[in-house]
Amino acid sequence: MQKILKSGNGWRIGWNPEAEYQGLVGSDDWAFELTTTELADFCRLLGQLVDNMRSIQSELMDEESIACEAESDLVWMQVAGIPSKYSLRLILSTGRGCEGNWAAEAVPNLVNAVDTLKFF
Repeated sequence: MQKILKSGNGWRIGWNPEAEYQGLVGSDDWAFELTTTELADFCRLLGQLVDNMRSIQSELMDEESIACEAESDLVWMQVAGIPSKYSLRLILSTGRGCEGNWAAEAVPNLVNAVDTLKFF
């Protein structure tokens, strides 16, 4: 597999199989690298959170906000907002002290990019 870097307004995600840390996540003004397993967990948990927000939409009143969390041994993630527009937060639990977040406007395109990554 070759090196991949996808980016847009407020988000970026990458994969470099030759690097020590193969994954990259970030926004316009921050980024950090992830191991293959951390990136796989990020992608998996993001999918779960997106599914949760879609499934709970019918249970909420219009413009009612909610926060949902998901975690593994490696990463903690949270989405917060209304089901049609929510921010995303990520904290690594591996001791490297990394934390990042994406604005609600960036999340849909980040989710689409994650859905197209086929690195594992």
